Amino acid sequence: MTHPLTRLNPPTLPNAAELGYSQITTVEPGRLAFISGQVARRPDGQPTPDSLVEQTKIVAANARAALDAVGAAPTDVIMARIYMVDLTPERQEEMIPHLLAVFEGAQPSVTGIGVAALAAPDLQIEMELIVRLPD
Repeated sequence: MTHPLTRLNPPTLPNAAELGYSQITTVEPGRLAFISGQVARRPDGQPTPDSLVEQTKIVAANARAALDAVGAAPTDVIMARIYMVDLTPERQEEMIPHLLAVFEGAQPSVTGIGVAALAAPDLQIEMELIVRLPD
């Protein structure tokens, strides 16, 4: 039995669907996975690129690998939190398309958070996920 996720963008809140996410996600009872913040570190140990876009692509690939590891799909993502150093509208525009691609149009609830620093000085972006695991 599948436990459905319901995405809501009520008319009493700004329409987040136009930006590629949902204001509210409700989930029926089931098992959850809490995926730690994924950063621009590669399994093969290659250096972290300086470019925000390149780091974002690695973060997206790591997030997809984490979903695959727990047998989940983008449609199972309930909530994504994105942390970014020096968050500006211009930097946000650079990275958003690459992160939204992870969700393949599923539009989970998303929170973007500007931070002074991440776990290492070369890291610019991090994404953590809350996922409802399929039966």
